[in-house]
This record gives sequence, C-alpha cells and structure tokens, in this order.
Amino acid sequence: MREVSAGGVVYRRESDAGLSILMIEDRYSRWTLPKGKVESGETYEETALREIREETGIRGRIDRPLKTITYHYFHPDHGDVAKEVHYFLVEAEEGKATPQLSEISKVAWLTPGEAWRRQSSEGYDNNHDVLLKAFDCLGIKVDGKEGN
Repeated sequence: MREVSAGGVVYRRESDAGLSILMIEDRYSRWTLPKGKVESGETYEETALREIREETGIRGRIDRPLKTITYHYFHPDHGDVAKEVHYFLVEAEEGKATPQLSEISKVAWLTPGEAWRRQSSEGYDNNHDVLLKAFDCLGIKVDGKEGN
C-alpha cells in the first residue's frame, strides 16, 4: 500500500524575538510537524495548508517546497505501507494555536533552538533534514547546525 501526505514547517515572525517554529506533540508523545493525507483532487500545497489548519488552528501561506521524505511502516490492517510526505515552508498568517485533540495532544510555538532540541531528542529521525532545510531557508543556525 502507498500513502501520500503533505505538511509543513510553520514559522511566524515575532516583533522582538525573531522567529518561532510551530511543532505538535502527537498521540505517541513525539514532537513533530503537522501533516496529513492528501484527499482526492487536492494538490500537495492545498493538503499541507488544510492539514496545518485542521491540526493546529493556524492559517498560513506557502513560501516554498522543502523536501519530500519517504519511509515504510507497518499498519495492522494494511500491512507494509510506503509513505511519502511532501513538506513545505509555511508562514503563519492568522489563528490561535489550538490542538486537534483527536489527532494530537499539544501544539506549541517554540524558539528555533527549542524546536531543534525537541526534534533531536523527541522527534522522528526522518524529520531532521526537513527542519534543517527550513532553518537554512530562514537563515537560522542552532547548535552549530544549519540546513543542508
């Protein structure tokens, strides 16, 4: 089985503190990026914006594509699933960060350093390069790392 999703690294400009990055804590207590399944007739960009809005309450606009990742996982009903996720860099435009509790347990605006710390210690390995690419696009350096 093949599954295609889209999502994004959402950021906002703070008047005095630079940039903040939006991350979610999923139902497995992992810190990650908002994403979800592509629905029939949607573009990847439309899916990313819809899923971000549904999961976090934030409306945004796409700056640019970031990276497409692929991985496999086992689903108890469908067996081996080949997953493809298209990530975009998304600037927040409006909305209050509110978690969609049926899908995620928390949503938080984090400093880039804290976002990287949570990704590194409590995130999914396949999102490391996605976040680093977003940081590179935004001119952010954290812990001696920058996008590649």
